[in-house]
Amino acid sequence: MDRFSGEQRALACWLALHRTPGVGHITFARLLEQFGEPEKVFEAPSSAQSISARTRSALFKPDWLQIEKDLQWFESEDRHIVTLYDPHYPELLKQIPDPPSLLFVQGDVSLLSQWQIALVGSRNPSASGRDTAYEFSRYLAQGGITISSGLAMGIDAAAHQGALAVGGKTVAVVGTGLDRVYPAMHRELAHEIASTGAIVSEFALGTSPRAENFPRRNRIISGLSLGTLVVEAAVKSGSLITARMAMEQGREVFAIPGSIHNPLARGCHQLIRQGAKLVENAEDILEELGSLAGVQTVSSDIESDAKETINEDEDYQVLFEFLGYDPIHIDSLIERCGLTADVVSSMLLLLELQGRVESFAGGRYARIGG
Repeated sequence: MDRFSGEQRALACWLALHRTPGVGHITFARLLEQFGEPEKVFEAPSSAQSISARTRSALFKPDWLQIEKDLQWFESEDRHIVTLYDPHYPELLKQIPDPPSLLFVQGDVSLLSQWQIALVGSRNPSASGRDTAYEFSRYLAQGGITISSGLAMGIDAAAHQGALAVGGKTVAVVGTGLDRVYPAMHRELAHEIASTGAIVSEFALGTSPRAENFPRRNRIISGLSLGTLVVEAAVKSGSLITARMAMEQGREVFAIPGSIHNPLARGCHQLIRQGAKLVENAEDILEELGSLAGVQTVSSDIESDAKETINEDEDYQVLFEFLGYDPIHIDSLIERCGLTADVVSSMLLLLELQGRVESFAGGRYARIGG
């Protein structure tokens, strides 16, 4: 400890306690309750209570060389160590039953305290599920809502990408150390998130992706957010763990229903039976988020911004020329307006999120209202 001084010494002790074998987030919390701060733990490790003899022994010999390397990695101005006592520690996360004592952040640390919604789902979604996650995220982020997810394959990736596509903010909570990217194919996506949003972990540098890390990661995703939206999920999936944790934390849970024949819809249907709010369009979420955040104008502001963007977009004007109040098949719409199938599908989904278009059986769509 003599190699550190001042604030660096205090932070080094937080890191050392975090890295001590046998000290998880629950034991860490107990030691904080007893000593007040980590530095005092290392000043009198023999008096540490409610820990095993092996863990107490480890407190006598921290790896200060490793701690020095940790501090060096975080010297970059876009890398942050946020302790439970730090003013940057998000208040919503502090309210959960088992908040992490330390957060490691790469990117904009202030995003953690902005109100956000978690968007999670299957790692192997249907094409429709992926598009739905992307458009919901895009629409909500466009209105200033931060989107949080877990950087996993499938729905998570689509959620991050939807927010980034409109210059919105997104937070990725990961189950590894910040010096690792999992899955590796998301290295470029992780870099983009870190440059405009934030990547968050409670795991020390060098931590590899282990199965037991991800349920712990999930409680942070839900804990940072006012609510959690599940797009597609099997009955036994990590997304349902996140939703259950959100419920236990007293947060709102939203679920998008699907076909009774789609196994990826069964998890969402189970959540709805358990009290999750059924979501058919983004307005369902905005209404709830407005009251949760104590903001009455959220829904109207986002709706107004989105409509203005659409009204100024030439492609939407072309689509509206051929989309009337009588249902028309999507194939006919694609043929008449001259846009690609992917573009038309995406536009229709966004309009449906706004409640300006209604979908009918057989792939037909019609305008609603004026």
